[in-house]
Amino acid sequence: MSQQGPILVVSTARRPSFAAALDVAKLFPVIEAEWADAGRAVEQLQPAAVLAATSDVDQATLAALAAPIAAQQPYLPLIAVDPQIALPENAIPFFQSQGDSSRLAARLRAALRVRALHATVMRRLVPATRIALSDIDTFRDATVLLVGRGGAYPTLSVSLGEQTGVVGALSIEAAAKHLNARDIDGIVLSEGFSPRVVDAFLTVLAEDARFRHLPVVVTSGDLLPAYELPNLEILSGEPAQMVATALPLIRQHAFEAHLSRTLRSIDAEGLIDARTGLLTPTAFERDFASAVYQTQQRGGGLSVARFAFDPAHPRAQFDGARIISRLMRQMDFGAVCDDGSVVVAFAETDLKTAHTIARRLSSVMRHTSHGKRDTRAEPTVTVATLESKDSAKALLARLGEEAHRAAS
Repeated sequence: MSQQGPILVVSTARRPSFAAALDVAKLFPVIEAEWADAGRAVEQLQPAAVLAATSDVDQATLAALAAPIAAQQPYLPLIAVDPQIALPENAIPFFQSQGDSSRLAARLRAALRVRALHATVMRRLVPATRIALSDIDTFRDATVLLVGRGGAYPTLSVSLGEQTGVVGALSIEAAAKHLNARDIDGIVLSEGFSPRVVDAFLTVLAEDARFRHLPVVVTSGDLLPAYELPNLEILSGEPAQMVATALPLIRQHAFEAHLSRTLRSIDAEGLIDARTGLLTPTAFERDFASAVYQTQQRGGGLSVARFAFDPAHPRAQFDGARIISRLMRQMDFGAVCDDGSVVVAFAETDLKTAHTIARRLSSVMRHTSHGKRDTRAEPTVTVATLESKDSAKALLARLGEEAHRAAS
């Protein structure tokens, strides 16, 4: 992959040991700078990535470097090697003590993929609109899969739930179902599994292109990071500290997912909402009117469902919208309404089948928690089907009446 710029290595006066990994991986040119000159080097060199030796750096010094890097467009990765301090939100951690430093090249390449995707979106977005990593709020935009059972599980759940959406799984089998059913921005693998089971799970993740670049945090010290997972970290310590270390990687993945949805929206000429992956309201109204007309002309079935969420928890609304976008059939289409509810049209579907589909979608949403006070994301679901006398507006109005009665 061409990084379209040099790799800037920031350290004290001597060359850090991890720079050798870049030479072996043939990632060049590599330019070195001391901390006193780092800010000026970023401005003048316009690097593709910055790697900083942070083991002996204080928080203020790192923050002073991270701030101008965060303002760069496209996304400029900042990898903090062996950090001993709290990291800025745009600093990705990397710990050499966990094994072969060649993992650093893999982590860097994964970050450069995000940079390349950001550059592509910026090039194609008309009119030009600023999109930045700082736009990503992990509590609002990210979902983490917590897998485990044991004493640490509840504490990790609370610590994660204060920062992100959390999906819990007590078994590897349940975790696999969640990975296939929803968009996940990171995995925390807690205690309760044998080394053999953990090894098998990580091997499967590494072999599947859909999950290979997910941030994965394993809270077990009895494992070597010998997996093709560039964003794997094996951590120990307090749950809050482990979560803080994982958050920059989770935020980067959520940013990558947002960029991918934005690119799909561009390909669809703006008819897809970049945040949810569903149609925009205008596009939905047009397609729904066409579906009603064609169904009445040619016969068949058409049903529509409304998923209404608690308006006090918008994070749950968008999580539900993304689940629907991922799991609904290719023939179906939906949109987020002004009140935060999601309306989905089920083509060639009778009322009974529509109820079954809606229940399945709703059951997936039930397992996501959003912080300590919002433990349920299950929506109120209402379903209506097209009758011979219905227009598109009449069917949607009847669905609204059914929803009002359900809420009463």
